[in-house]
Parts: sequence; structure tokens; C-alpha cells
Amino acid sequence: MESTRTLTDKIFLVLKGLGMGAANKVPGVSGGVVAFVAGFYEEFIYSLKKINRTAFKLLLNGRLKSFYRYINGRFLSLLFFGMLISYFSISKVLDYLIIHYELYVWSVFFGMILGSIYYINKDFKVWNYKTILALTIGALAGISISFLNPAKENDNLWFVFFCGIISVSGMTLPGFSGSFILILLGNYVLLLVDSVNALYDTVTNVFKGDFSFIENQERIKMLKVLAVFTLGSVTGLVTFSHVLSYILKHYKNITTATILGFIIGSLGVVWPWKKTIYKLNSNGNYLLDSSGEKIIEFYKRYIPQFNTETYFAIGYIIFGVAIVLGLEWYGQKTRQVK
Repeated sequence: MESTRTLTDKIFLVLKGLGMGAANKVPGVSGGVVAFVAGFYEEFIYSLKKINRTAFKLLLNGRLKSFYRYINGRFLSLLFFGMLISYFSISKVLDYLIIHYELYVWSVFFGMILGSIYYINKDFKVWNYKTILALTIGALAGISISFLNPAKENDNLWFVFFCGIISVSGMTLPGFSGSFILILLGNYVLLLVDSVNALYDTVTNVFKGDFSFIENQERIKMLKVLAVFTLGSVTGLVTFSHVLSYILKHYKNITTATILGFIIGSLGVVWPWKKTIYKLNSNGNYLLDSSGEKIIEFYKRYIPQFNTETYFAIGYIIFGVAIVLGLEWYGQKTRQVK
């Protein structure tokens, strides 16, 4: 598999990892959609499936090269390298853009999801009562999730571990946004903002030779939370991949229809014209991030007014569709070359 992957393919794989990482960070957007549309979803799932008992035996016996080849290591390492870069670069840019250009950001994502629906549907020809039922159930599940109200923040480590397992669903289930699920569980800010910022600050301090954070109990607490969340994410990623690889092998058409339904249902979450409701503390005051901006927690949708801003937003929706079609074109070109 790796012998046919060119240098350009490897660069694009890192870029796809950037895209998955950025999508996983944004509530309502699924990194799995990026994998699905970019044409590496099945390889991603089957590679994760290889992280099993055999892989751990190879690792414990010191057969690192065999372990690396067995789990399709180059593919996974390039992809996760892109995701890691994204969490400390592109996702930061997205945070800024959502605060200052919220309508246009959501418009792009809305367009990308519309493009994804077209991409998946155009090649799917097996429509029968089973796949139609699967599509309906997936859509209803996606719509229902979008209307749930968020819970309160909970930093119990067992609950954080559970959040890690659930949040990673966005990488393995296209259309099922892990970050939006974290909002519903009440821990989006804790796990994807506060703890990530704590790690960033800690790494910065270490490079400066400043280890005073060891005495900072709040910082240590956030690092523990991030470590447990990461462990839960890895556990969920490996577990989901085994389940999904089996389902894809035995029920591929039903699974594809359900995924399409999830993606259709998620359109309500990324509707560009929505009124923002901000997270409140126990005193009813707005919570602010380090820059003094209000922390986005949940949304209510509304109908747009047709003005210049709306026309620009529609243009960005078209741009989002074009991104997906561009990925599709690149995927077809790559397959033809191979």
C-alpha cells in the first residue's frame, strides 16, 4: 500500500490530517466527513483495526518495524501528524475566524456538508427499503441530536474518559460531530479549549526553562484532564474502528446509507444563520476566554434576511461545495494514475 504512495500523496495526506483536525474541533462538523469524501475513510478504519493483540505482541517483543508495517504506520503517522499540527495552528485560526467571521465560517462548512451529501449519494445506487430505513434513522438521529440542550461542565476523570470515547466518534462516524457531542455533555470548553491551552502554555514554559507550573494546581489538574481525555479518545478510536470495520465488511450499503443520513441530519447544526447563545457561569454571567471573548456554547437557528452579508454567505456556501468537489476530483485523478 505504501509503495504506491508518492511524495505528493504523502503531503496531501498530512493536509487531509490538517482538515480532519480542524473539522473535529468545530462543533457540528465531522472529521470523518473529510476522510469519507477525500477517499481514505476505509483505509483509515482498517488501519486502526490493526491496532490489536497481534500489534501489541509485536510491540512488546521489540519488533518495531514489523509493528509499524502491520498497523500501516506511515499512513497513520502522516495523518495524525497533520491532526496534531492542526490542533495548535489551524484550529486556533478557526477559533479566531468563528469569533470574528462566524457567518462566513459556518457558510463554508454548510457548503462542504452539502457537497459531501452529493458526493456520497451520486455513486450510491443500492436503494431499497433497508437502505432507505437506515437513511431515515440516521437523519432523525442527526436532527434529534441538534435539538438537545447542553449539560453542565463535569471534570470528574471517569466522565472525562467517557467524553474521550464519545468525542472520537466524529473521526470514525462521518456526520456525527464529536465536538458537538462534547457541547451536549457540557465539556467542550473544558476539553477542547482550557485543557489544550494548558498544554500549550506548559510546552511554552518548558522551552523557556520555566517549571513553575509544577506548583500550579489548576494547571496540573488541566493536564490530568487532557491526559485522561486523550486516553479515552485512543480507546474509543480503536474500539470504534473494530466495530466499524466489521459493519463495513458485512453491511456496507446499510452503513453508507446511515452515514448519509447522519450527514443530512447534521445540516441543522451548521446552519450558518443562527443566533449564538453563550455559556453562562453559576452567577448567570458570560464566561470569557483568555482574550476576553465570550465562549460559544450553543446555538439557535433563524431565517436569514437577504442583504449584502447574506449574498456573501451564499458565495461561501458555494465555495464550500467547490472544496468537496475539488477533493473528489483529486481522488479520482489519483485512482486513475494508480
